[in-house]
Amino acid sequence: MTIDLSQCTDRELAALAASGRQDVYREFLARYKSPVFRLIRSTVGDEGEAMDLTQETFVAGFAALDRYDGDRPFRTWISRIALNKCRDWGRRRAVRAFFARALPLESAHDVAIETPSIDMQASDRAELARVQRAIAALPSNLREVIVLRGVEELSQAEAAELLGVSEKTVETRLYRARAKLRASLGEA
Repeated sequence: MTIDLSQCTDRELAALAASGRQDVYREFLARYKSPVFRLIRSTVGDEGEAMDLTQETFVAGFAALDRYDGDRPFRTWISRIALNKCRDWGRRRAVRAFFARALPLESAHDVAIETPSIDMQASDRAELARVQRAIAALPSNLREVIVLRGVEELSQAEAAELLGVSEKTVETRLYRARAKLRASLGEA
């Protein structure tokens, strides 16, 4: 008798994975790869890095699947791992940026070549980039809340559970994030 994995709950899938069923991992990926990728892409702002971090997230999640609490949604659990991967990426990026600034001036022409000209950018693309920069400039605790609530459209309760804070904290951080975005974008 074969089991239709698409009909299994996350808890059942985790139990099947523990028993050695390799096809279970494909089912988890089919269910959660897209939302995890969107969360990471919205957090780090780079599609290529988001692909790598999504892969790292699932590798880490599958390695720790025995620690998954089946009473909680798998999406929340894997999203928490994803946010931790994004935080690690941010710390590594800060270190790389420090060393990149130490490059000799003769290397500066390589950077200028990769920058698209302003003439080539459409106004809506420029506006999107401006908003993404403003979100990226937010402190991580505010950026995470604005991404989870505004981009991923999680409920306040889901965001609170994912971040391990109270719903009131999510509400406060969201208010502060929106205020900072309005200020940095020059909106009234």
